Amino acid sequence: MDETTGKRCKNHGRQKYTVTTVLGAVIFRRRWWSSQASGSFVPVDQLLDASHESVSIGVLEMLARLNNGHRGFETVASNLLRTAQIELGAEQIRLLVEAEGRRVLKQQQAGTLLPAFQACDCVIPKEALPEADAPPRDLETALGRTPTTRIYVGTDGVMVPVITDAEKLKRRKKILVKRQTSGKKCRPLKPRRKGWTGPFREFKVVEFHDETGKYSHQILSADSRKTVGVHIRREALKLNMAQADERVANVDGASWIRKQLEASASSLKLSGLGLDYWHFAENIHRCRRSVFGSESPEGQTWATELSECFRDDGFEPGWENLLAWRGTLKSPTKRKAADRLINYISDRREMISYPEFRKWGWQIGSGPTEARCKTTTYRLKAPGCRWDIRNAEAIAALTTLWDSGQWDNYWKLRTQQAL
Repeated sequence: MDETTGKRCKNHGRQKYTVTTVLGAVIFRRRWWSSQASGSFVPVDQLLDASHESVSIGVLEMLARLNNGHRGFETVASNLLRTAQIELGAEQIRLLVEAEGRRVLKQQQAGTLLPAFQACDCVIPKEALPEADAPPRDLETALGRTPTTRIYVGTDGVMVPVITDAEKLKRRKKILVKRQTSGKKCRPLKPRRKGWTGPFREFKVVEFHDETGKYSHQILSADSRKTVGVHIRREALKLNMAQADERVANVDGASWIRKQLEASASSLKLSGLGLDYWHFAENIHRCRRSVFGSESPEGQTWATELSECFRDDGFEPGWENLLAWRGTLKSPTKRKAADRLINYISDRREMISYPEFRKWGWQIGSGPTEARCKTTTYRLKAPGCRWDIRNAEAIAALTTLWDSGQWDNYWKLRTQQAL
């Protein structure tokens, strides 16, 4: 009976329906009914598969796991058949994995997917506590007691191979020609999404971690540099970053990164913003190669002593040594290289406080963020891969889901939503 009209529904008989599960293909024969008020419906579907998906959530998780660890959908299909005796085509797997990644990305952006830890969990180990003779800090950030929790934040850009608009047009033309020569009647193609202007697109990594590396949380976004601050603030709010005793940012010298962090200063309430020591030293070595040559022992000694002076003695002694050395140069080319280094350091003066950071027990490197730039794009940078930007974000969302320790929580939530 139709609940709306009270009339008897029309019986359309039993029809076959296949669901791919972790135990293999399961075939159901369900009776279809229809009415003018409710349309077609299958009552038993509400008991068997409320989400009406032809692939079970268990198989979707299996596909997502295999995809994270491989570099091609063909390999995923082969391993799935070999290990689970489930036969799915590479193209079907690609569509399923990308769709699941978009679902993860949507939940990340909406804030419904909670992180695996909170800032209060980022306890400082004894060996990383401030030294007894640590210099005084700013009154607004001073605690008046020994800090117990500390969280780090970092962000960086990484290049991902993407499909250009010209390549998309070329692919579209090939498909149209193939359709015309097939002689078959085909459905109209979906509207074409525009490709990127070049072969690479800069994606932005936002990463949070504790002192020991036990906890880590990250996202990868293709948004512009101007919107990175929005992502940082959103993820920091999820982690309750403001509740940590100490909130430290270690980043490279890119000006856009510093601007985004400074724009988020009121919500992040950073205890310190530091320049990654490796990037700092690399700029000194760049100057060394221009002035002394790449293999000069004298240049190596100069670069090592100068970088260690900034690290151990502080900004002022290192700055004075740099200026005094600049005065000894006679060649215009060498002076130009020295001036480039001087301008680089001067522009980042407030970020260079290595002795203070070390006495407070803070890290002076952005190694965890740099590492995430590699791990989150491992799948995207497979040989021969070129991605639609939207699909690349979806694939990366599955990688960050695993690296952030949210994997099990997500699939539990996914199962609950399907019931």
